[in-house]
Amino acid sequence: MKTYSITDIGRRRASNQDFVYASDQPVGGLANLLIVADGMGGHNAGDFASRYTVETMVDHIEKAEENRPIPLLSAAIHHANDFVIEKARSDKSMEGMGTTVVAATLKDGYLYVANVGDSRLYLIDQDIEQITTDHSLVEEMIRAGELQRKDARTHPDRNIITRAVGIHAPVKIDFFDVKLEKGDRILLCSDGLTNMVEDEDILRIVKKCDSLAEAGQRLVNEANKNGGKDNISVVLAEF
Repeated sequence: MKTYSITDIGRRRASNQDFVYASDQPVGGLANLLIVADGMGGHNAGDFASRYTVETMVDHIEKAEENRPIPLLSAAIHHANDFVIEKARSDKSMEGMGTTVVAATLKDGYLYVANVGDSRLYLIDQDIEQITTDHSLVEEMIRAGELQRKDARTHPDRNIITRAVGIHAPVKIDFFDVKLEKGDRILLCSDGLTNMVEDEDILRIVKKCDSLAEAGQRLVNEANKNGGKDNISVVLAEF
């Protein structure tokens, strides 16, 4: 599996509260590991939450004896959630911080995915398919028939998420598994990409590029060209 990761501050933010991780080499009992986290909170709390969550997850996975993907990802996220909550309780400047997280690992031709929040994972082949489901207010409105999906990207409440790491214990995590075919590409990203670039344009850019590095850079450039209103994070992998 080939991987590429990039994170960009965007054109409107004073700091980057996203954090990415991509390893095509073994991490503990996992053969590989991909993570995107999008932090929230005032001052430095958001970037601390995302970085701390990813680093805590990686540390837990490296030390664990477990090698089954879903139990290991679950334990790592729960572990990070407890640590972020405890840090916020012990440091007033970190109060209210939290982060999304979407993580994935490939084993025996299957991609195993965990997510909390509205950072996404897509499967890209001849088409583009969103594997994860957003934990957000606008997604709930869409499901209730109160909002059309085409209007979600511009809705004023599009940044309100309904689940995050570091807010409640225990954290509720969604899990998915996807059978991959040779040549499939995987995209993990923060909403700084998906709020700025339509899925069809993401598909066009990724299919047009020969390398993951070129695709990642072009996705970031497209998001910035369309306004770059948030931090932009992209992790790409090819099976």
